Amino acid sequence: MVEELLAARGIFVSHETVRKWARKFGQQPANQIGRRLPPGGNKRHLDEVTLKIAGVKHWLWRAVINTGIGLDLLVQPDATSARASGCCASC
Repeated sequence: MVEELLAARGIFVSHETVRKWARKFGQQPANQIGRRLPPGGNKRHLDEVTLKIAGVKHWLWRAVINTGIGLDLLVQPDATSARASGCCASC
């Protein structure tokens, strides 16, 4: 991709040249991106919501980590079956 962008401007480079540039100059931006990421954590919680699907009440469980990323989803017609089956084992 970089080769094509440079070729469009009249600069012809090989794939190996781009690889060497990335290896030499790419570490600093990669380190800066890593610093901007939120700190990792192991806090997880389970959201429980009731909803109606075709007029029938269902329970929705969603396992979430502290950054808000969902790990697992489960929709069940009754509340007890999900708890008994070990809903969201990744929590």
